[in-house]
Order: sequence, then C-alpha cells, then structure tokens
Amino acid sequence: MITARQKRKENIVEYLIYMWQTEDMIRACRFDMDEIESRIISQYDRPEEVKQDIRQWYRELIDMMRIEGVMEQGHIQINLNVAAELTDLHLRLLKSPQETVYGSLYYKTLPIIVQLRSKSGGKETGEVETCLTAVYGYLMLRLQGKEISAETTEGIKQISNLLAFLAAGFREEEEGRHV
Repeated sequence: MITARQKRKENIVEYLIYMWQTEDMIRACRFDMDEIESRIISQYDRPEEVKQDIRQWYRELIDMMRIEGVMEQGHIQINLNVAAELTDLHLRLLKSPQETVYGSLYYKTLPIIVQLRSKSGGKETGEVETCLTAVYGYLMLRLQGKEISAETTEGIKQISNLLAFLAAGFREEEEGRHV
C-alpha cells in the first residue's frame, strides 16, 4: 500500500509492475490473510495503525481478485485500466507529429516487441502490455537467480527506455502538462 502509493505518484510503469507482483504474492499466499500477515505485513516496520491500513488494503485486493475471477491468473480491473491508459498514451504519442523521440524509441523497440509476441503462444496482447510483461518476466527471472542471456538483457534495456519515456509522459499528463 505504502509502496504502491509512492510508485503511483512517481512512475506508473513501476507501479503497475509492483501491483502485478502484489497480485502474484497474494496468489502465492493462497489468499490467506494469516500467511500474508506473516510473510509480508510483519516485515513492515510501521506503527500498528499503519499496519491495519496495509491489512485492509490486502483484504480489498483479495476481494477484488475473487470477485473479478483472477485468482489463478490475470489482473484486477484497476490494473487493466492503468495498462489501458498507458496504451492510449502510447498511441497518441505515436500519432503526434511533434513527438519524434518517442517514435524513434518505439521503432527501435518494435522488432523486440514483434519477437516477444511471436513467442506468446498465440495470445493477442497489445504492444504496451507485451513490454510490461517482458519487464515483469525479466524481474521474476532475476529474483529467482536464473541465468539471463545478454540478448535478453539488451532487449529489456530497450523496452525499459520506451516504458520510461511513456511513464514520464503519463506523469506530465497527470500534472496537467500536455504531452
């Protein structure tokens, strides 16, 4: 909750990846608040009233995941909405004749996106979601201590550059500056 709020303000891409990780943590804890308490909430060095807010946040996420039918896989609607907003911004930036930097980053990243989509097993995903999924997968591999090829690392760097630009544009729009 605390991390999510901060990431939401600072970097929407980091926020979304954090929320995906939170969904997966809830799944790993089998939607059990006692397990979430012992594995996650107990690690926070915060006053008890803050921990109560954190517990409530996890309960609400669990409820959303159950109601929305994403207990096994997928993402809750609030996360899908953020991804849709990022996709909308992505498309607007590509259409903007004034925005040459983003277009250049996108066309440099496009071959990587196409390659990733070809490996997705026929699942149709948008370009932004493909990029987000790639970064999330990369982070999960790193957390697991798995070996990552130099080619993959370079591809993730390129995707990260694109997503960083997109996140900055999102923040500008939220601050009332038009992209």
